[in-house]
Amino acid sequence: MALSDSATNSREMRSRAVRRLAMILVLVAVVVPGALLYGILIPSYLRGRDSSPILDVAVETVEPADQLASSEMILRAADMGNKTVIMTTLNDAWTEPGSVLDLFLESFRIGNGTSQLLNHLVFITMGQKAHERCTSMRGHCFDLNTKGANLSEQKDYNTPGYLDIMWQRLDFQRQVLEKGYDFIFTDTDILWFRNPLPHFYPQGDFQVSCDRFFGNATDLENWPSNGFNYVRSNNRTISFFKYWYSARTKYPQDHDQAVFNYIKHDAYLRELGLTIRFLDSKYFHGLCEIRSRDWDAVCTMHANCRIGLSSKLSELRGMLEEWKKYISGNHS
Repeated sequence: MALSDSATNSREMRSRAVRRLAMILVLVAVVVPGALLYGILIPSYLRGRDSSPILDVAVETVEPADQLASSEMILRAADMGNKTVIMTTLNDAWTEPGSVLDLFLESFRIGNGTSQLLNHLVFITMGQKAHERCTSMRGHCFDLNTKGANLSEQKDYNTPGYLDIMWQRLDFQRQVLEKGYDFIFTDTDILWFRNPLPHFYPQGDFQVSCDRFFGNATDLENWPSNGFNYVRSNNRTISFFKYWYSARTKYPQDHDQAVFNYIKHDAYLRELGLTIRFLDSKYFHGLCEIRSRDWDAVCTMHANCRIGLSSKLSELRGMLEEWKKYISGNHS
């Protein structure tokens, strides 16, 4: 009887041991991969931060690897000598004769101290016609081929196609920063009348023009206009652009400028130590701004707050004519 009880106890102990081992294996199989996946998809700065508006958004970037190598050569060719380039985007619709591109280029040619800046301008082309026009001018041309998005045609404001262009543009800018280049980005519906470089702030990782400027470059209540900005390449700006790009999934109906306006107060940007400066509309003017333009000071003029290509063209032509009248009076 004792031998039988001993054998029974031994079988029960082995059975319990097997069950415990099975439970451990199940936990390992479920918990460990989940933890690893969480660590891979959700970076540390987006985990466990109650103050962040995008806690559930993974940093996600488009990496057209075959394009990155070619961009390196283009950036080197356009470099001002201090790893700084000027960039703009160009689609097929804006390259038609007499369209936005022609007016944009004319402003550089007749501006005060701006013609030489064309040597440092990189065209991010979105469409075959745009790229062919760029290469025919022997410009610095980067063909942004984005799978799944037709970026070549004119897109109406805030339509899905328009949003595709804005976000792909932002992600390419992040890649430029990662290559160690500072950049000045300008929309093509901005006319350049003077060299703006002397009017950038000595301190400022991210400097952006304004739809409305309230007089203080550090005031986050200024209304940003992301059609013109100056960005220095460093770890802060690279992390900021990743964070900004990720926020698009939190606000799927909004473009990059609106999303920046949402996230500019986020605690994460303060923890990064990112220095944001808003550019004075006295020098970086636009049609949204209610203050009158000062032709003795203005460097760039933006045809913002105008929807539709024909409306922008009318405004741009009018600005050019005003500038020509100004300089014909021996002003500089």
